[in-house]
Amino acid sequence: MDLHSLQPAEGSKHRKIRVGRGRASGKGKTAGRGHKGQMSRAGATHKPLFEGGQMPYYRKLPKRGFNNFNSKTVVPVNLDALNKFDDGTEVTIELLIETGLVNGRFDGVKILGSGEVEKKLTVKVNAFSASAKEKIEAAGGSCEIV
Repeated sequence: MDLHSLQPAEGSKHRKIRVGRGRASGKGKTAGRGHKGQMSRAGATHKPLFEGGQMPYYRKLPKRGFNNFNSKTVVPVNLDALNKFDDGTEVTIELLIETGLVNGRFDGVKILGSGEVEKKLTVKVNAFSASAKEKIEAAGGSCEIV
């Protein structure tokens, strides 16, 4: 592929519709705006969530408490779930996603100490509970914080 052979994807480019250019164009006279009303006037705009004066959806929904937008979503994984890996495996976040132990949108993964680990694993995640770290190292593995 060369720069001179690049083309936009088929159907991605459209001609601009020229409105108000006479009856024969199909978009003459009212230029597709209809006859009367707010949106037929020049300069008419709405706020993005405006619903024609009806009670907006965002005001209908109940809102309660405090929503912290800076909070991080940390996904917990129990120790006994790590037994599915073979001895000497390097357990990373990518591997946990591949095997289906972790899914969805998250900011980090934390290993919790529920259960026992029987294999020697190198675990590289964002956080460990104290008991999980203890049990992994007791089994001969190692813990690394990414």
